[in-house]
Amino acid sequence: MTAANATDEEPRFENPLPIRTRYVVSGWLAGFAVFAYLCRNSIVVAEKTVRTDLGLTEDEMGFVLGAFFWTYALAQIPTGWLGARYGSRVGIPLLAVAWSLATGWFSIAHGKLSLLLARSTMGVAQAGLFPCSTNTISHWHPPTERAMASGVLAASMSIGGAIGVALTGTLLEIWDWRWIFAAYSIPSIVWAFGFAWWFRDDPVEHSQVSQAELDEIRPESDQSARTKTTPTIPWIELLTSPAMWMISSQQFFRAAGYAFFASWFATYLQETRGVTTGESGWLTAIPLIAIVFAAISGGGLSDFVFRRTGSLALARKGIAIMALTICAALVFSAYFVSNALLAVIIISAGAYFAGFAGPCAYASTIDLGGRHVASVFATMNMVGNFGAGLLPMIVPVVRRLVDNNEVLLEIFGGNSWNAVLVLFAGMYVAAAGCWMLLRVDRNVVEQALIGGERDA
Repeated sequence: MTAANATDEEPRFENPLPIRTRYVVSGWLAGFAVFAYLCRNSIVVAEKTVRTDLGLTEDEMGFVLGAFFWTYALAQIPTGWLGARYGSRVGIPLLAVAWSLATGWFSIAHGKLSLLLARSTMGVAQAGLFPCSTNTISHWHPPTERAMASGVLAASMSIGGAIGVALTGTLLEIWDWRWIFAAYSIPSIVWAFGFAWWFRDDPVEHSQVSQAELDEIRPESDQSARTKTTPTIPWIELLTSPAMWMISSQQFFRAAGYAFFASWFATYLQETRGVTTGESGWLTAIPLIAIVFAAISGGGLSDFVFRRTGSLALARKGIAIMALTICAALVFSAYFVSNALLAVIIISAGAYFAGFAGPCAYASTIDLGGRHVASVFATMNMVGNFGAGLLPMIVPVVRRLVDNNEVLLEIFGGNSWNAVLVLFAGMYVAAAGCWMLLRVDRNVVEQALIGGERDA
């Protein structure tokens, strides 16, 4: 019996693998996240080199950096719908090939317009990956594993980002930046073909899922093949739901905070701590590595608390509030540290606690999404990336405002980058406030101010 012809009417395959098939699915999704963030974050260290090579201003490069996040945000809902309509088996490989081609396009760009178009195209292509992945987690994992599965996904993003900045910083000392981005365009394509061959959208359809694992994933009464029709999305209810507002707002501020690592952090280190381009790449990787461990431990802790208490308020909301508050305090304390390595360590500790909140947010979209997980996640991530898109564009404006005002410059110790660091910490304070206002006792449609009982 092959994966293609397995059905729930035939005797199920008893999986000889020492691990469950759903964990292999998480491994495939993790690989996509690694390659996506490798392509996405590698520009952080190369930013100054590319800007100088092409004769761009800081403001122009800020616009290029922000363009990815704007198209990424705007394409969340359409590409999320694509994944819900045609499934992750079709959607994710197509998107992966598209962002690989966009990365190759970036490598041959010769001006602001071509850079802008390449980054914008990459934003569109990567937009559907995480709505599709979250929807896949909802199908392949029981509720008590969703935060951990989301944590693995979030950790993989940071692994890819850390590899991207560290490797790029090293390679820039021996390679031209164009060859580096050309090389980064290849791995996702290979991974996409393997995933399309092996994966199935529904565990029932996969020959390597045993009956015992199906029983773990979902009750026997729910093991019939899922409908192939896409449920009508209740946009009025979603858009008038306070829960949707709060989960989207926390993502706005968290993503804006994270975007500092994905845009200006290496330049910040180069200009305030006197480090080289290669050193800045490795130092930028430290907070991203911290997020890797945070995402896994945060997801594991959230699921542990949920299993022990049965309380989503404690398991998702409580952990997120605690972690983001500690994060903000640590990032702000780096304001008073002049040593480069010590400042990065303190900021990395803050990033570690910020990473705790990621799995809580992802799992909450599954917990509160009902039949509309992909749409809820896509909406949350769209709003989040508006924040991520704004921050790279705001940083030069904030610095210019402080540099041109003697009072502000004195307040921030004669360095406008200090104002950026305070802004960075403030993003996490605001995110914690949004979590405080989020209700997790009913799904987002049921909490809607208009028509909340329909199609929940």
